[in-house]
Amino acid sequence: MQSAKIKLTADNFPDWRAALEAEAKALGLAKIGIAEAALDDAHHRRLSEWVESGAHGDMDWMESRIAERAQPQTLWPDVKSAIVLGMSYAPDKDPMRLAQARDHGRISVYAQGTDYHKTFKKALKNLARWVVETTGSEVKVFVDTAPVSEKPLAAKAGLGWQGKHTNLVSTSHGSWLFLGAIYTSAELPADTAETDHCGSCTACQDVCPTHAFPAPYRLDARACISFLTIENKGPIPHQYRRAMGNHIYGCDDCLAVCPWNKFAGAAQRNKAYLPRAELAAPDLASLLAMDDAAFREIFAGSPIKRTGRSRMVRNSLIAAGNSGNTGYIPQICALLNDDSGIVRGAAIWALGEIDPERFAREHAARASQETDPAVQAEWMR
Repeated sequence: MQSAKIKLTADNFPDWRAALEAEAKALGLAKIGIAEAALDDAHHRRLSEWVESGAHGDMDWMESRIAERAQPQTLWPDVKSAIVLGMSYAPDKDPMRLAQARDHGRISVYAQGTDYHKTFKKALKNLARWVVETTGSEVKVFVDTAPVSEKPLAAKAGLGWQGKHTNLVSTSHGSWLFLGAIYTSAELPADTAETDHCGSCTACQDVCPTHAFPAPYRLDARACISFLTIENKGPIPHQYRRAMGNHIYGCDDCLAVCPWNKFAGAAQRNKAYLPRAELAAPDLASLLAMDDAAFREIFAGSPIKRTGRSRMVRNSLIAAGNSGNTGYIPQICALLNDDSGIVRGAAIWALGEIDPERFAREHAARASQETDPAVQAEWMR
């Protein structure tokens, strides 16, 4: 049951706030906080330095609208407050359990269920309507679809703090929160920012397979497996391939080892994010066999669909190369003929890892005929 609509006045904010939280809970939202819609100059400076260093990789959208990410009023001059929301996707199994299951790929927990964009945005739109009706203010809703710095705003609103892995950590929900925001023209009393509770812990830094953290609270996206498997459009850089293991879409390692996750549980998870069986522990052989139609069928309704078949097969070939399983050789060799250059290149690498002799024979037959420079480089490594 949803909460009653309490009109906000100068005297009844506590009652209105309680009703807002009840409404959010009824809509499946796990955490809520309010912040002044302004970020300090230090955030702008850190963001600018991060982009200038190139640590964002080829995520050009980070650079093109950096001013709007740095300051909410740049995106919408009328915004006064940000209502920041968290929706739990806490897993019921250890995300690290498949680390040695070399015939299965590992998909990040957030992508094993329904696409969070639709579920979360629907809840936020419903809550935003409630805010409009009770405050008379204008609102805008954001769920990973606009240049909004959700994590700094969430920390300022008291949902948690940005941990040494740069992601938000909550004392009640650990690392497993999707974040979204309702910008409003109403000037609302702000919550107290959460204190950093990382202390001397370095678990997230120590576990990273590719050493993507040059320092605590700093991420080099170019080395991050989540970036490499999802955002990166080209070949996976050679220095990270073996470290990727069987990660084929995203990586939860730095999140999974966070001690604060002991307070998070699947009972808090929104039911929309229940993992689909075929995505919880996908079979590499099936993934290597995918054509475009099969890819669309398997990943329908999943955020993975936006990555496309070529990148997913590329990632699966890296995992196959790391498996040491010679049973994949026929599929790998078939993919040497793939239309996609990034697939052919990954197949060359995987074959070389599993069967150097077969690699040598295929090299003699194919290398001189290859026209893609990136794929030629794979043959000549």
